[in-house]
Amino acid sequence: MKFIRLLIPLTVVALVLLPLLFSRESLQDGRGLRQLVIISPHNEQIRTEFGRAFQGWHEARYGEGVYVAWSTPGGTSEIRRMLRAQWEAALLENTSVGGDADLMFGGGSYEFTQLSKPVTVTDAQGGKRTATILQPTEFSVEYLDSIYGTVHEIAGIPLYSDQGFWFGAALSGFGIVYNRDVLTQLEVPDPTVWANLADPRLIHEVSLVNPLQSGSVTTAFEAILARLGWNDGWQILRRTAANARSFAPSAPVTPLMVSAGQAAAGICIDFYGRYQAQAMKTSDLAHGERAPGDPDRIGYIDPPRQTVIDPDPIGILRNAPDPELARRFIEFVLSPQGQSLWQFRVNDPVDDGLGPTEFELRRMPVRKSMYAKIDRFIDQVDPYAIAEPVKFANSAFRTFIPVLFDSMAMRDSELLTRAWEAIISHPGYPTGGGIITAQDVADPELAQMLELFDALPSVPGPDGTSYALSDPDMLKTVKAGWLREGWSDDELWPEQADPSQYLRVQLGSYFAANYRRIIELSKSRERQADASQLTGNR
Repeated sequence: MKFIRLLIPLTVVALVLLPLLFSRESLQDGRGLRQLVIISPHNEQIRTEFGRAFQGWHEARYGEGVYVAWSTPGGTSEIRRMLRAQWEAALLENTSVGGDADLMFGGGSYEFTQLSKPVTVTDAQGGKRTATILQPTEFSVEYLDSIYGTVHEIAGIPLYSDQGFWFGAALSGFGIVYNRDVLTQLEVPDPTVWANLADPRLIHEVSLVNPLQSGSVTTAFEAILARLGWNDGWQILRRTAANARSFAPSAPVTPLMVSAGQAAAGICIDFYGRYQAQAMKTSDLAHGERAPGDPDRIGYIDPPRQTVIDPDPIGILRNAPDPELARRFIEFVLSPQGQSLWQFRVNDPVDDGLGPTEFELRRMPVRKSMYAKIDRFIDQVDPYAIAEPVKFANSAFRTFIPVLFDSMAMRDSELLTRAWEAIISHPGYPTGGGIITAQDVADPELAQMLELFDALPSVPGPDGTSYALSDPDMLKTVKAGWLREGWSDDELWPEQADPSQYLRVQLGSYFAANYRRIIELSKSRERQADASQLTGNR
């Protein structure tokens, strides 16, 4: 059954799309130079600085010119799914995996951990074949200690794979990018915490990214849940989604929409927000649209004590065409010269060859020794000094983010927004912002509407059991049973169905029914008000 479900999408995706994306011949010619092919979700500025600097570093150190070719097929989550599909197709055909690209550069620790796990397929004859997407790379303990220090983690999160599959290349935070001009027009103050994105005054004014397509946005959502709690976190995420004007397909879109005034605020990774704020400041000053000393048009904030710090890794792909050159690129990225590209200014006044030449990237270096030079940083933030473990750690949270967010917000976003509009337009809804729940209101009808809006369903288990998704202690069981097919023999979903997709449809129906009930309650109240007014006019 699983083999049949797998075969058709692999044939379409892996055999048609992926060779076009990852073929070395399809990438720009390096004029006969030794070529390094890197798959990356990174933006053009990062690719430009690291490609150019590595080429110069390699020629100076090894006396050999090289050419860096970049493949950028999408966000990290999309890249992982594409690579996995390519590996599965190769394993089913019993051919060599990989061989088209050397490195994966950029994404979160979760995505790289997934890329480190074996991909296993079962062919039509029942034979099993397996291979990891990343290839382990060995560095000495002394070398790794010189990069990461003797404590190889930050707030409980590993800085590199202890098996050598990946190595943190930078550190990432997650926060809110916002447009002060738009917020002023809406009479909304600058955001300081995640809950500010749920302000009813921001309806149709928030830009979000589909977590199915962006690993960084999924990590930001996970930070909200892990810092604020499972149920409280979803109250924020659902209201923020109800305020959304769109769900973009990739992480860089939100800062661009906010800077263009097409949205008031949105969730993004730190360096996208900081870079866009700086770019707009430079443009505004150059064109006289802001005077020196005026508040910047675009702001960015990591909500204090509400975000996480995550390594942004790099790793060698299995069967890399040039593993030696790939290893050298990792060594460059982790060197002081490579690490200085993340935070030093263009035209840094110290003449030591460190720093970028064209773009200021506004990212946090991972190499601990770089923080001795923090006075040369654009953003003088030491993540090692401020990072702290999350309060509500649960490894199942991340797995359920795309499932629940798709079901409650994206499957019928218009219905979600209409239900939210019905709630915030209710005469009993309090003014002044903040998260309002059923416990905060006196009006019984409004309380019922809010209960429906925030409700999380229960899902069936074997032998008539039921598991409440509002209980975070149940998530690992449901994950194992539904999302990892542990209950495949219990007839909980149709035989040919994908249980994950089937569950999303069932959850989507539950949320949609609640949203329709909210809308109907609002309409019923309006009809009664109209009837009372009509009676009073007679």
